[in-house]
Amino acid sequence: MKKKSLLSFLCGIMALLLVACSGGQSSSGGAEETKVIGDDVENATELTFWSFNELHLAFFEDAVPRWNEANPDKPIKLKAEVYPFDNMHTNLLMALQSGKGAPDIADIEIGKFPNFLKGEPQILPMNDYIEPEFDNFVTSRFEIYSKDGNYYGLPTHVGASVMYYNKEIMDAAGVDIESIKTWEDFREAGKQVVAKTDAIMTSVSTEDYIPYWSMISQRDSDFFNKDGELTIYNEENVDTLQYLHDIVYEDKIAEVMPGAAPHAEEFYQFMNDGGQAAIGMPMWYMGRFLDYMPDLKGKIVVRPMPAWEEGGKRSAGMGGTGTVVTNQSENPELAQEFLAFAKLSKEANIKLWTVLGFDPPRHDVWESEEVLADNKYYQYFGHDLFDTLNDIKDEINAVNITEYTPDVGTEINTNVFNNVLRQQSETADEALKKAQETVESKMN
Repeated sequence: MKKKSLLSFLCGIMALLLVACSGGQSSSGGAEETKVIGDDVENATELTFWSFNELHLAFFEDAVPRWNEANPDKPIKLKAEVYPFDNMHTNLLMALQSGKGAPDIADIEIGKFPNFLKGEPQILPMNDYIEPEFDNFVTSRFEIYSKDGNYYGLPTHVGASVMYYNKEIMDAAGVDIESIKTWEDFREAGKQVVAKTDAIMTSVSTEDYIPYWSMISQRDSDFFNKDGELTIYNEENVDTLQYLHDIVYEDKIAEVMPGAAPHAEEFYQFMNDGGQAAIGMPMWYMGRFLDYMPDLKGKIVVRPMPAWEEGGKRSAGMGGTGTVVTNQSENPELAQEFLAFAKLSKEANIKLWTVLGFDPPRHDVWESEEVLADNKYYQYFGHDLFDTLNDIKDEINAVNITEYTPDVGTEINTNVFNNVLRQQSETADEALKKAQETVESKMN
């Protein structure tokens, strides 16, 4: 397959690469950006907002004027501050624990959220606003921000994992994408791709465990169960890791991912140049295609992930940001009303798509005129994106997050993947058993 230059990508190498919607991982300094939205509105109540992702400001820049127009009797101005990822979460936790200095509203990344639910949460439950709309949402997106029947965080996207196929490669290999129903079908299709093209079927990440996590979640497995008990070492997880090993070393339809992760510049260039036929990632990864793989416009189609067995789940919910109201707000009811307006309403969920390009967690907008209106995502991927999302909306598992989830991620990314998928110095069974023991030692 002809390789293409990637000049437009090279211009973006130094750009900040967002993983899920988690922003950067820098831990330096204070606010990187401060913006007051609605500063020109008379008699407006000021609310403060902290985030770690500057892209989220665009969403609130849209929401505040809409709120003020709809609520002229209680206008607001939003002082929005963007901090480095670690800095923001650390400062927010310290402020809540000390009882002073917290903002009215804050974004909390999914991996950090359990830290804010320890003991008695210092953030306010949003049940009164969520429960009347519950049936209109992918409910697993609320469960990941809940404790003891209370829902604390409002989601920013579904994060539904899907498969991105390069239709040009698949057609050249004589593979009907729609015939790929299971991971065994995927394996067999990969053999045709390798035999009939100069591409591989896929590549396996060794520094980002989201693709692997999605695959085990499809099997109703996880790294922790609902009771918070560690479950790294179980049959489903071992079998899934073995599958990844085997498609690289036995079937030879895959390779270790260039750059080791789906957010690496080496991978973007490899995929953009037609090096592989498919990659499984969440819907929010669409933006990476637009920004870093421009030559694939019109070639990529989005379909459900293969199931592990006929009738099995074909997706999982990955990544996320829960937006909360803290108990230090001087105007808690106003802050809650505004946040519900900004993230729970139909119009708000339409804006999650039209402003941010995220798959909105409110599924009753997926067939709305505004969501289906032509935009850059449809022009790149085709107009059936929400057909796919509607098809899998009841198959999107929630993942179980605990304070030890970062330890699991570190162990898998640094040791398990290296030993099993790179060095082949351990079997999947041996590596996951050792990972279980390592994380258990940190929990005890």
